[in-house]
Amino acid sequence: MKKPVIDAQNVDLTFQTNDGPVHALKNVNLEINKGDFVSFIGPSGCGKTTFLRCIAGLETPTGGRLTVNGMTPEEARKSRAYGYVFQAAGLYPWRTIRGNIQLPLEIMGFPKSEWKGHIDRVLDLVDLRGFGKKFPWQLSGGMQQRASIARALAFDADILLMDEPFGALDEIVRDKLNEELLKLWAATQKTIGFVTHSIPEAVYLSTKIVVMSPRPGRITDVIESTLPPDRPLDIRDSEEFIKIAHRVREGLRAGHDA
Repeated sequence: MKKPVIDAQNVDLTFQTNDGPVHALKNVNLEINKGDFVSFIGPSGCGKTTFLRCIAGLETPTGGRLTVNGMTPEEARKSRAYGYVFQAAGLYPWRTIRGNIQLPLEIMGFPKSEWKGHIDRVLDLVDLRGFGKKFPWQLSGGMQQRASIARALAFDADILLMDEPFGALDEIVRDKLNEELLKLWAATQKTIGFVTHSIPEAVYLSTKIVVMSPRPGRITDVIESTLPPDRPLDIRDSEEFIKIAHRVREGLRAGHDA
C-alpha cells in the first residue's frame, strides 16, 4: 500500500494570544495521495489557510502528527517539496515576469545555465510565452496570477499549495483560470492543495473536497469526486455536479450547527 504524500493524524493547533488561546485546528485527520487535487472549503476563520501553512512548514501544529513526503513539513520545505501560491500574486514590480519567475531559482541555488529552460517551460505551461519581458503592472490581474503560479512551478516541486489564488478575480476570469489550472494539473500530475470559499470552484476542480467547520477548524466531510477528469465548464449544469455541490453545502451547514 502506497504511503500518502500528505498525512495528518489528529493535528491540533492553538495560538497563544494576549486575549487567551485561539484554537485554530482540532483533531484534523486527512490523507492526500500523489496526484490528488484537494480543495479545502469552509467559512472564514475555519483554519483552511492555517492547515495549508502547516503543510508548508510555515506554522507548527501543537498536537498530532503531520508528514509531507514522509518528512516533517520543515524538512519538506528545505527539500523543495512544494511550491506555494498566495492569495495575491505578490510579484515584484521592479522585476520583469521572467525576473519574478527566476527568483526562487536564484534563492535555491540553481545553476544559471538552467534558469532559461525552467522559465521557458513554466511560461509555456501557464500560456504566458511572449510576456516574459513585461513588468507585472503591464499585465491584467489574471495574467499576474498565472505568473505567480509559474513562479511556484519553476523549480518543479511535486506538490503545489494554493491559498485562494483566484478569490479577488471577477467570475469570467476566474472561470478561465479554473479551466487552465485543470489543464496544467493534467499536464504535470502534481499533487495540489487548494483553499477556496467557492463551492462551484471546489467541485469543478477537485478529486477530493475537504469541508471544514468554524473555529476550531475540524473536518466535517471528505468528498471523493465522481466527476470525470475531463471537465468542460458546462459540467457545472450536470446532475452529478449539482449533487456534489449540495453535499458540500450540507457539510458546511452541519459544521455551523455542530
